[in-house]
Amino acid sequence: MSARRSNSNDSKRYYEWLDRAQTDLQSARLLLGVGGDPTAVIYHCHQVVEKALKGYLLFNANRHFDGHNITFLVKQCMRHSKEFDKFLEKSPPFNKYYIETRYPNDLPFEVGEKELSTAFKMSEELYRLVSKKIVYDLKDDIPVDKQQ
Repeated sequence: MSARRSNSNDSKRYYEWLDRAQTDLQSARLLLGVGGDPTAVIYHCHQVVEKALKGYLLFNANRHFDGHNITFLVKQCMRHSKEFDKFLEKSPPFNKYYIETRYPNDLPFEVGEKELSTAFKMSEELYRLVSKKIVYDLKDDIPVDKQQ
């Protein structure tokens, strides 16, 4: 049995994480629009949130955070911006969306309409926040040439 590695192959480029989060958001939106499997939709919602948070952390902390625990990742983001506080209370259900939506389980895992709607709205809201914060921060980091 080998020791667990910390995903040394994961991208260190925050914008790639954000691009993948956007792709997952599009997938969730499309599946939701055609009445797709709720567990597939909610899995993509989890992925939007996880990838957006990891992209934000790469941008601000300049390091990759391993794992899929959304509550942990939100708490890490809160160290950089209080705007993530509002997601802390909504994050615990997302922690079950990673495993339970991907693999068969002896205990039934069902996603209700309200839970699905809540997860989708949070994933959209969090993605928008991260996208806005990174763009805003990028503008602040661009040096202004005073000779123009």
